[in-house]
Amino acid sequence: MSVADMFKDFLNNLKVDNAEKVSLRYGEITKSLNQKFRDSESTTANTLQVGSYGRYTGIKGISDLDMLYIMPKSKWDTYRNGKQSQLLTDVKDAIKARYPKTDVRVDRLVVTVTYQNFHVEVQPVFEETDENDESYFQYPDSYNGGSWKVTKPRQEMKAVKDLNDEKNKNVRLLCKMIRAWRNKHGVVMGGLLIDTLAFNFMKSTTEFDDKGYIYFDWLSRDFFKYISELPDREHYKAPGSNQNVKVKKKFQKRAKEAYELCLAAIKAEGNSNANDKWKKVYGRNFPSAKAVEESIEKASTTWRNTEEFIEDQHPVDIRYSMRLDCDVSQNGFRENTLGYMLMKKIPLLANKKLLFRVVEYDVPGDFTLKWKVLNRGVEAQNRDQIRGQIVTDEGYRRRNESTTFRGEHFVECYAIKDGIVVARASIDVPIR
Repeated sequence: MSVADMFKDFLNNLKVDNAEKVSLRYGEITKSLNQKFRDSESTTANTLQVGSYGRYTGIKGISDLDMLYIMPKSKWDTYRNGKQSQLLTDVKDAIKARYPKTDVRVDRLVVTVTYQNFHVEVQPVFEETDENDESYFQYPDSYNGGSWKVTKPRQEMKAVKDLNDEKNKNVRLLCKMIRAWRNKHGVVMGGLLIDTLAFNFMKSTTEFDDKGYIYFDWLSRDFFKYISELPDREHYKAPGSNQNVKVKKKFQKRAKEAYELCLAAIKAEGNSNANDKWKKVYGRNFPSAKAVEESIEKASTTWRNTEEFIEDQHPVDIRYSMRLDCDVSQNGFRENTLGYMLMKKIPLLANKKLLFRVVEYDVPGDFTLKWKVLNRGVEAQNRDQIRGQIVTDEGYRRRNESTTFRGEHFVECYAIKDGIVVARASIDVPIR
């Protein structure tokens, strides 16, 4: 496959695949609020689709959808003085009254409506105009007695659209590719931060102003190099609105790793393993080479390809962080952690006991953990033991394994909340 064909297929694979269902749910919520506050049956009036979906930068698996409901100005006096919590409760009750079986909750700034595989965060707002005749919205914060805050999503959407038009439609495509990288590697970056970094990068260069898919390998390389060299910051300014976009976790180290993976993939151009190199950057949605698919199919006559993929079981939309480590022991005595051994380049030998543990996570509330243990290499294939099945954690957030034979093995863990993979972490297990 040519570079252009690879990236064209990749971006086609990233298209949101439940847009019809999402639009239906948006319409249902809108209608219930129009009935409550305006005595109208409209499924489209007085709402604004915002966030990644509204900026057209979301991808398949998007689960965190945002909408504004624009309140009638006549209701301002009802809610303006310390009634922020009441406004959110009234919005929740209006949705719940029409859809009593749907999970609807107030969550400080928004009303969350949870469906299978995605949820919609509904934010009631009052529209205002500033001294420059630009519109903005005031939204309620119910924390600590209540206050009103300002958001300017129209300006953000316009800025992204305008630059996208200037840059041969490449801004939004870059935003989608970054989301695939984030979801593959469990990088904690919000959608608006991704779009802001892509916006800033594209503003900083003219290199891709007239370029198509055939240059998306270089686009990937240059973007990851750009963000890997950014200084640490607590926030960036969103395009258009100039509002603060919080940086939840440092991303530079992960971006440097992605940059190096891009260099390896570019070097492999024209070889049968080029697609596989790009898969290491962007994950399962990057297309496989036909030759590789055929070789796997042929090999399955001598060893079983039992590997499973979390993307085939759940939507992936990374929002939280998680970290794994592993205790290495022999004959009942703990020797070290795998993380320390990898850092110090201490070889991991066979006949060791391994206890993989989730040592850090910030996923709120209840969630399910699943594990994947994959054996790689010729010896795993000769033994017909590549494994790779995805199994549910038994409730202790740990997994017992052992080092039986040599190879580049791999362990991954997934946190699943409301049917969606919201955090993932992995650790390499190189057995010598």
